[in-house]
Amino acid sequence: MLLHIAVGDAYGAGFEFCSREKIVSGNTLEKYLPHELGILAGQYTDDTQMSIAIAEVLLSNAGLSADVFAEAFVKSYRRDMRSGYARGLQGLLDICESGAELRRRIAPESRRNGAAMRSVPLGLIADKALLAEAARQQAMVTHNTAEGMLSSHVIALMSHVLLYDKASLSDLPEIIFTATGFALRDDWCNEVECDALQTLHAVNTALQGNRSMSTLLLACVNFGGDVDSVAAIAMGLASLTPEYVVDIPASLVNGLESGEFGQNYLRQLDTALARRYPVLLAHL
Repeated sequence: MLLHIAVGDAYGAGFEFCSREKIVSGNTLEKYLPHELGILAGQYTDDTQMSIAIAEVLLSNAGLSADVFAEAFVKSYRRDMRSGYARGLQGLLDICESGAELRRRIAPESRRNGAAMRSVPLGLIADKALLAEAARQQAMVTHNTAEGMLSSHVIALMSHVLLYDKASLSDLPEIIFTATGFALRDDWCNEVECDALQTLHAVNTALQGNRSMSTLLLACVNFGGDVDSVAAIAMGLASLTPEYVVDIPASLVNGLESGEFGQNYLRQLDTALARRYPVLLAHL
């Protein structure tokens, strides 16, 4: 799960808000591309780092409160500072030494997609009521808005029903509408802004329109805009259903960063999560 999130994030990072010309010439799955703002080829961004933080909370016994999530976000960033965060949040993470300090300083009124991009691991929570509350709590740290909390819940619930209910991809929109009242579109064709609801529509459109991870990656990037977030979420969800063929090119698997918190660390976390939540075992 986390490994696939990272592949989607790192591949999409090279194309985030880039020109259409770069997408047309470079979206071939042959290799990772660097981003002009300093993200190296094969390097993941905040989407994966914050998903790691969520996963580490799930592996701990610290609870699922906003304070616990905030502490995890700060810890994950401070030990491994990297680019890709929204400028304002990154500025706060650079100076905050604890989750409590982050919560004192931040104005968490964003309607962007930051709460959604890190919510796939929340689907491991077996109880749906607890999952909904955890999605709300983690969103509150940075995106304490209706859109932020809804987007976190939708992605977490999509992840959950794929894992626990063995839901089919085609049933996801109805399941989400019944549970939340939100109607997922499957016809998104525009550039994706850093917008919570646009991201949900783009993720669902890409998931419904593909059945292999290679074509899924191509489709996510082809939207344009905030494609690393779309690809990170979509790849994470695709990893949880047997409807998707795992055909990621070896160049992308091997080319993913390999530092202290790189691909080996992600594999270790996935293994630890599967021990804690055996429902994940079938998807490793």
